Amino acid sequence: MALGVVRDLREARAPVGPEEIAEFETDVLAGFVLARAAAGLADSTISSDVVHLEQVRTWLGRPLWEMEPREADVYFGKALRDAAKGTRLARAQALRTFFAFLELRHKVEIHQMTGRIVECPIDEMNRPRGQREARLRIPPSAEQVEQLFSGWRDELATCRKFAPTARNYAACRLMAEVGLRVNEARSLDLADVKWELGRFGKLHVRQGKGSRGSGPRERMVPLINDAGRTLRWFIEDVWGHFDDDHTRPGAPLFPSERTNADGTSRRIGDEALRSALVKAAERHLPDWGGRMTPHVLRHFCASQLYLGGMDLIAIQQVLGHSWIATTMKYVHVHRTHVEDAWIAAQQRAAERLKGLMP
Repeated sequence: MALGVVRDLREARAPVGPEEIAEFETDVLAGFVLARAAAGLADSTISSDVVHLEQVRTWLGRPLWEMEPREADVYFGKALRDAAKGTRLARAQALRTFFAFLELRHKVEIHQMTGRIVECPIDEMNRPRGQREARLRIPPSAEQVEQLFSGWRDELATCRKFAPTARNYAACRLMAEVGLRVNEARSLDLADVKWELGRFGKLHVRQGKGSRGSGPRERMVPLINDAGRTLRWFIEDVWGHFDDDHTRPGAPLFPSERTNADGTSRRIGDEALRSALVKAAERHLPDWGGRMTPHVLRHFCASQLYLGGMDLIAIQQVLGHSWIATTMKYVHVHRTHVEDAWIAAQQRAAERLKGLMP
């Protein structure tokens, strides 16, 4: 048997010093950030992952690719044991994602420079367990929401500042009617109201929340549930109290009392809308004082659409969810909806059986 000579075609590298390692580490992190941006993740998500990685790097005291499973045991089992579950989960996920990047892009290079084989220190034995579930929000009944908005509407006749009160009322009513998130509502422009689309008109929601921290997810929301009437009243009777140029590009649908340097109105902030809703609930629906939030109105909208006969797929499209399972968590049935559905099914089964009998 003859032996063949095998030549290693990879570039031979001399041992590297601490400065070169530090420079390479910086380049790797920059490449990780760029790769995640290329994948479409939001800047806030990427920044959060980088912060988590920096926290682990500070604790470890050396490049992350040198972290071993036993060190991850100590970090998550002792150093981070008393941290919030969400923090532990997010930090572990950031590590797993970073090591996946290292293995795909730099595994050979790191081995050539340091002699180490990249391997994620988070495994099935030490991976933090659990997942962050959305907090259950049982919305108020339709009668309670009507009580809230009826009292708020009557308040418009006597309030000290009509325009801001009417704006807050219209924005929150829109959230209850079509399930907008508060940031989606405040980010709307006048031009995003497309009266000519569909049977009722539609809203072009440009700042829809993306899944798993991805960038904004756009969608078109039909102006059902009298949302069109709410918006027409606000735009025709109230909006002019803030600004006089409906055609200005970028004019916000819900303006602030504050103005820009050129005299045009700024956009309302989400905290202003949240605060207005809380105060309105304290005055007109005291049972929900301190508990009424824009997200509760979003759950209310989903539940009312379902009770009205809309299927889950359609509700998913209205709310802008990526997964139908998320939509199912938003639907809360009141009274005897489940029992009535069961009785109706039993009656249909009995009728079918009766038709089969001679």
